[in-house]
This record gives sequence, C-alpha cells and structure tokens, in this order.
Amino acid sequence: MSSAHTPGWSRREFVSRLALAGATGCLGVYSKLGAAEPPPETTTLRLINVGGICLAPQYVAEALLGGEGFVDVQYLKLGPAASYRAVAVGEADLSMGFVAPEIIQIDAGLPIVLLAGVHVGCFELFGTKRVHTVRELKGMRVAVQELGSSQHAFTATIVAHLGLDPRKDIHWVTHPPAEQMTLLAQGQIDAYLGFPPEPQELRARQIGHVILNSSVDRPWSQYFCCLVAGNQEFVRKHPVATKRALRAMMKAADLCAVEPERAARFLVDKGYVQRYDYALQTMQDVPYNRWREYDAEDTVRFYALRLYEAGLIKSTPQKIIAQGTDWRFFNALKKELKG
Repeated sequence: MSSAHTPGWSRREFVSRLALAGATGCLGVYSKLGAAEPPPETTTLRLINVGGICLAPQYVAEALLGGEGFVDVQYLKLGPAASYRAVAVGEADLSMGFVAPEIIQIDAGLPIVLLAGVHVGCFELFGTKRVHTVRELKGMRVAVQELGSSQHAFTATIVAHLGLDPRKDIHWVTHPPAEQMTLLAQGQIDAYLGFPPEPQELRARQIGHVILNSSVDRPWSQYFCCLVAGNQEFVRKHPVATKRALRAMMKAADLCAVEPERAARFLVDKGYVQRYDYALQTMQDVPYNRWREYDAEDTVRFYALRLYEAGLIKSTPQKIIAQGTDWRFFNALKKELKG
C-alpha cells in the first residue's frame, strides 16, 4: 500500500528544515558544527543504500551533508552482503550496518573500523505457536538467508547467550528473505529473525508472534544494533571528513526521533523505502535519539563474546576492539551534540 501525502511540510520544506538543523543546531541538537574545524579533506562521500528502514539516519543525513562541506554525496545501491564488502574494499567510505557481521569482518582481517553507534533495537525474532521462548528453539527449524549473514549472526548470538549451541542445537535452513514470511505462515519453519519492515508486515498480517524484541528485551535493548563502519584508509586519510559525516548521521538520528512523520515521508519520497506506514512505524519503534546513552565499545565487547561463544569468530573481544574500533570521533560528538 502506498500512502497518501502526510499533512505538514512538503518534502522540499522538510529538506530545508533538515538543512536548517544542520546550520543552527535546532530541534534540541546544540552544536557549533565544528566551526573551528577545517573543511573536509575530500568533498566526495560514498555511502550505501541497502533499503533497510532502520538505517534511516544514513539516508536522512543526505540533507545535512552539504552543510558539512560535502559536494558529491553518493549512495551505492547494494544488497546487505555486498554492502559490508564494499566498505572493506574501498568502494564505499562509510556505512551503517549491523554490529555482528561487522565484527565478523574484523575477525577475518578486513580493513574496516567501527566508529560510532547509531541506534538500539530494530530486530525481532518471530516464531510459530510451537515456540514461545528462545530456549524452545532447540532442535527447531530456524530460517536464515545464508550462513554467516547478519540474520544468522544475530540469531546465533541470541541462542548462544541463552545457553544453546548454535552449531548443534539449531536446525538452520536457508531461504531467501522473500520466502521466509510465507514459510513461517505455513509452519514450514519454526522461527526467523526479521528486520524492518518485516516485523511491521508480520504484525499487520498476523503471522507468528514475537519471541524476542531487541528494542525492549534485555540484554539486547541495552546495546547498539547498528554501528557506523568506515574503510580504514579513508578514515586515516580523512579524519575531518569522517567526523563531519558522522555528525550528519547523529543529527539525522535525532531528527528521525523528533520528526518521525517527516522522516518517514522523506524516505519514501526519495525512494529509499516503499511504504510510508511501515517507515513511520519503524521511526516510532526504534529509539533513534538514545545514541548518547550507550557505550559503543560495550556493544562490541558484548557481541564479540557472543560470537566467540557461538564459534563464529576466533578473536577475543579485546582483540576485536584493539584492531577494529576508533571511538574518538563518536566521543567528541557526544560532547558537542548534547540533546
């Protein structure tokens, strides 16, 4: 269903409001925008468009990046698996992504560096009436798009945290994401982990029920699910550009929380997502304005330990943090952008 235009600002007016926010620090985002900073070392920035609604701050940031000195902002349209590779090989400079597969990349020695946490809680684990708790997944059929995918990595960390061995206790079945919802409705799989807009559609169609919601269920609600990763060489050569790009994303996250209706309309009008109702529900469900409250390093430590226990990485959390994180920009922005 495609929505009618929402009341309020037009898309042009919303973009103007975003630009104003970037220039003046309105909507509770107080910053001089690094007035003492030099201009970015490069005016070109390559980001990624994977179409996931929960990555909204990366897309809404498009309207703010001009105010940070970027002239040529590119969004490469890629699938989830290709998006992680694109940052590692230097086809993209920065990108939001799910923390678990990013840690797996660092463990494999790929040249990415984790820079900032953006938001908490977007994934939800759905099951049939046969399953009511995570522990009941033992011996059950859990669908993932492929082994090693973000869907697999997150589900494996969940079951490992609750005492199951994801290598032995879960019967993983691989199906394309487009098929998983139908298979759950038919009872041919017992559970799968959904990312927006899948949870919104499952609820709308009354398919399955929620076993775990990372926005509200501990410990998942206490850690970032999406972080910004950068290509190591880009970050090394362009520290000012890196900080300015991150500033735009953090301000965009605040705007998604303060103006969810306009943010959702912006996403639809720009073609990042198709359905306004699902986009709006995501803006309202995901706590985008709480990024100042969480410790990104704690998130990496938590997920790295879960992945290590699940046998998906060989490096210790300490090694992952030492080799693949750089929080100096994020820590500086937390002080600058006090809400």
